[in-house]
Amino acid sequence: MKSIIVCTSVSHGNTKRVADVMGQALDARIVEPEQVDIAKLAAYDLVGFGSGIYLGSFHSRLLEFVESLPEGQQHKAFVFATSGFPDARPHAFSRPLVRRLGQKGFEVIDTFSCRAFDTYLPFRLVGGIRKGRPNAADLESARTFAEGLPARASATP
Repeated sequence: MKSIIVCTSVSHGNTKRVADVMGQALDARIVEPEQVDIAKLAAYDLVGFGSGIYLGSFHSRLLEFVESLPEGQQHKAFVFATSGFPDARPHAFSRPLVRRLGQKGFEVIDTFSCRAFDTYLPFRLVGGIRKGRPNAADLESARTFAEGLPARASATP
């Protein structure tokens, strides 16, 4: 399964570390949104979209990239994030991106998130939260998640 991961990682490199582990598991190319030739996206069977979470949302560069995609995409996709807080109700931060990708025609087969070092104010005042994250266990969870994606992609029509 030919895969690509579109990743924005700007603060501490947390999301890039997760993307690297997923990319190894999937033998996927990892690129920033500005490096993607949208016309060549059709060559991929599986597309990953990931970034850190900023004020409860994915990074604006990733969101702008998704907005620029034409409708009618026919790819399987997955979404991943790193955040100081969990992707949980009532404010699940992955939900709006998953919904928008669906409107573009992507079939989002799964999502993944893990905790990560966060220095957004007011956390910066105390040296940040979730120091040392993502840790080895988080990265192993990311690898396990990615290794299971091809089977989940094949299982969905």
